[in-house]
Amino acid sequence: MKYCFTFPVNQGSDIVKTGTSIEPWNLIFCLRLRMNKVLTRRQSLKLLAAGTSAAALGLYTWGIEPHWLEFTYPDLPIVGLPHELGGRTLAQISDLHVGPKVDDAYIIKSLQRAGELMPDFVVFTGDWITYRDSRQFNQLRQIMPHIPHGRLGTVGILGNHDYGFNWRMVDVAQRVTEIVASEGVILLRNQALSVAGLQFLGLDDLWSPYFDPEELLAQKGQDASTIVLCHNPDAADHPVWGQYQGWILAGHTHGGQCKPPFLPPPLLPVKNRRYTAGKIELSGNRRMYISRGVGHLLRVRFNVRPEIAVFRLRVAN
Repeated sequence: MKYCFTFPVNQGSDIVKTGTSIEPWNLIFCLRLRMNKVLTRRQSLKLLAAGTSAAALGLYTWGIEPHWLEFTYPDLPIVGLPHELGGRTLAQISDLHVGPKVDDAYIIKSLQRAGELMPDFVVFTGDWITYRDSRQFNQLRQIMPHIPHGRLGTVGILGNHDYGFNWRMVDVAQRVTEIVASEGVILLRNQALSVAGLQFLGLDDLWSPYFDPEELLAQKGQDASTIVLCHNPDAADHPVWGQYQGWILAGHTHGGQCKPPFLPPPLLPVKNRRYTAGKIELSGNRRMYISRGVGHLLRVRFNVRPEIAVFRLRVAN
């Protein structure tokens, strides 16, 4: 038995022409073939849209957000802070990662923008460089003249990358220390420094051969008006803090660099997964602020913009 159907197809179609009589099984084949062509077009459009979205996302995460610096303005209440320091500002600059991965011009511009705010204190919390070879020392020398200086004081510490490969190259750390100091930064390595009534305790890096802050914290940790500078947030969980109660300013994590909305970042270089970025409440009446940093190890950021925090000091109740 045959059927006669009329199909709205173009002349020369490989399916069937108007008024053609076909077998039932052939009708099914023709209809499936035509539906497949329609579906193929739809699928192609969906694939095109998905590809365009992926390309746009890739462009943003690589070309925009890694250099989209954000200035944040948290309060920093400090017990025993001299009243004359209330309202003063402290800029925390972390994780510059001068080296092969971060654009020098971006770092210089970021430092200049921080300087325009004229902070009263400036602290650098480590990872000045990403060491690959001696060229990073020359890069650091060229960038250091652009760093902001606090009107009252400028101090800093080292991070794990300042110790070169495997965080064990003490000669690299010494070179970094010398270059930084030549531009007026007082680098603290398990040392204390009082500046205009505010005491800084600078810890050497947790992963370095010289992390040994226990004596320093035992001697100075109970002093009023004190801030600890500590590159790696995991150090907060080590039994070295004694009676210290106050703020710890840290870096190291970069905030994870990529963070899905409403979810924690999948990759963090710390054991304690709470230590991502921003304010963290700790045991022993301690609090920590983790900077998202200026630079990066891989040029990719998503939902974790680079950061320079400019704290407003105030007297804690």
